Amino acid sequence: MSAGEPSQGVAAGEGEALSEDVLLERALSGSIPVHVGIVMDGNGRWALSRGKKRYEGHRAGVESIKRCLPALIRLGVKFCTFYVFSTENWKRPKQEVQFLMNLVVEYAKEDRSDFIKKGIRVTPVGRWRDLPRQVVQALERLVADTARGDKLSVLLAVNYGGRQEMVDAAKRLAASYKDREKELATVDEEDFRRFLYEPSAPDVDLVIRTSGEMRLSNFLLWEAAYAELVFTDVLWPDFGPRDLYKAIIEYQGRHRRFGDVRRE
Repeated sequence: MSAGEPSQGVAAGEGEALSEDVLLERALSGSIPVHVGIVMDGNGRWALSRGKKRYEGHRAGVESIKRCLPALIRLGVKFCTFYVFSTENWKRPKQEVQFLMNLVVEYAKEDRSDFIKKGIRVTPVGRWRDLPRQVVQALERLVADTARGDKLSVLLAVNYGGRQEMVDAAKRLAASYKDREKELATVDEEDFRRFLYEPSAPDVDLVIRTSGEMRLSNFLLWEAAYAELVFTDVLWPDFGPRDLYKAIIEYQGRHRRFGDVRRE
């Protein structure tokens, strides 16, 4: 099936009746997005609805990432960006922020061997080098140890903001053209792209957001310019391969025109 060609979708309520294997098979019959972005929302609400502390929702959210990684590889997705910690998340209670920082360190250390075994390459994106020293060191080691992964590139958006990325890119671009101001008139999108956090990653094809919220929240604003958006009411800690496959099937039912009316 060619990209943009609608596939047989999942009717309302049908997805719950289909097995995970059937959903995977149906997803594999259509066009697979190269780059998926996931806004992992609902950790706090998941925990509070169960009488737990908010931080327990974040820990459960890490387990959801672990469940989804093999599913992404089965699908043949090449890049996946997880929105781990935004630049706006610093406004959260200090104790919660500290827990999240510790969780990043724990995840980077304890799951390193699993990433290597699965062939997953991990790259942090954002102003992550401004994070506490122990977080930076854990991420640096994870990057080095997983550099040869060739099954799936996982981008961890940590201390990330889409507007901040464009500001940082503009600063780096301006610095590179120092004493060559006249050449700035020829700068195009590809020139600008070279200064993004991870220019080797392709544009995002599909953005999935959990928990029923319907906004981008400053996530991959440049890269997701033409992405399809899929929103689900499922809270992130409850999200698993079945939900991922259903999102892919919904994506396959979209008709991607990229502004070209000739594709209608």
